[in-house]
Amino acid sequence: MDENSGKGEAFLALQKIKKAEEKARKYIEEAREIKASKIIQDAYEEARKIKEDSLGKVRKEAEAKKKAIVNKASAEADKIRKKASAEAEEISKRIEALIPEAVEKARAKIRHFLERGTV
Repeated sequence: MDENSGKGEAFLALQKIKKAEEKARKYIEEAREIKASKIIQDAYEEARKIKEDSLGKVRKEAEAKKKAIVNKASAEADKIRKKASAEAEEISKRIEALIPEAVEKARAKIRHFLERGTV
């Protein structure tokens, strides 16, 4: 009987070991799934952070380019305004120089008209 009970105990122990191994396999599989899920979740989070950082950098670069373009356009506009102002002043000076001559011609025509009755 001792031999049979020893075999029975060995058989029960073997079954317990198999159950323990099965439980261990389940735990390992669950851990793998949880770990894989965590890895995927972390990867998504990292990708989101990288995307936000990249968008932030791109926005800053775009804003800097926009500011540079606006500053350049403003400087160009100032140059054009100054040039136009200088040209207007030059034209005004030329006109002022021609006014006495024009007045004299008009006065001569008026005098001629008054004296002779024709232009």
